[in-house]
Amino acid sequence: MNKDFLHVNDLSNSEFNELMDLSKWIKSQFAENSSFNPLKNKTMAMVFAKPSARTRISFETGFFRLGGHALFLGPNDIGIGKRESVADVARVLSKFNDIIMARLFDHNHILELSKHASVPVINGLTDHNHPCQIMADIFTVIEKKGSLKDLKISYIGDGNNIVHSWLELCMVLPLNFHIICPESFKPDMSLYDAAKSKGLSNIEIHHDPTVGIQQSDVVYTDVWASMGQKEEADERRKVFEKYQVNSKLMQHANSDAIFMHCLPAERGVEVTDSVCDSKQSVIFDQAENRMHAQNAIILRLMGVK
Repeated sequence: MNKDFLHVNDLSNSEFNELMDLSKWIKSQFAENSSFNPLKNKTMAMVFAKPSARTRISFETGFFRLGGHALFLGPNDIGIGKRESVADVARVLSKFNDIIMARLFDHNHILELSKHASVPVINGLTDHNHPCQIMADIFTVIEKKGSLKDLKISYIGDGNNIVHSWLELCMVLPLNFHIICPESFKPDMSLYDAAKSKGLSNIEIHHDPTVGIQQSDVVYTDVWASMGQKEEADERRKVFEKYQVNSKLMQHANSDAIFMHCLPAERGVEVTDSVCDSKQSVIFDQAENRMHAQNAIILRLMGVK
């Protein structure tokens, strides 16, 4: 692997498969309450310019269970790129810590952090992409479906950073990935074109949810207004109204389709309780798998496994 984990498509196909196998192994070790603690006396700095419950919990808990200590640095602790330059933050944290995880707004900041840090850097999220989430997502799909062969994966909603990381994944392994979104909320089309031109995956964009979701094996959605877009929430609700994932829409997918959401969900907005709490929903297993997939990334970057 590279020194850092910033984009899913930084991985080769073999590296991706190794991470999936390692995620599965780590999850089994945790289930058995194994005393596997390879990160004893290791520390991770977690930089949060953009707050998140699941990202903090999964990284902090996972690192601790591997024997290490994770240090939370919130928006007021550093002020990365504002109170202190990104380059200086990278150099300082590298002197104290063995690895850095950062959840930021500006994607250029994670690139600069990577450039100046002498220890591995993990992209915990930027406005552009969310690679750790997608590694957990695809691990969950494999876990629930047994294989990725002949699966149709449909994402419904805003063409946001989640979609961008799915498109990155389409450049690593062959997927049948469908984006169902309003015309004015498509993903970064340069990234879409790059993923299409790679020729590895079948990637399509639909604007009619009842058509796009047909024969789907995986149905995925996310909030319509992400952090930093809340002032647009009311307007977005009008645009996205017909894209709500409810029981009626799910009837157009395959009967054994699974439902996924990266959480937190705005129940009653992009998805209904009837779907979130259905037998098809795997959202809480998906949330747990953030920890296992991230731990696999950490161990591989630190050269432990």
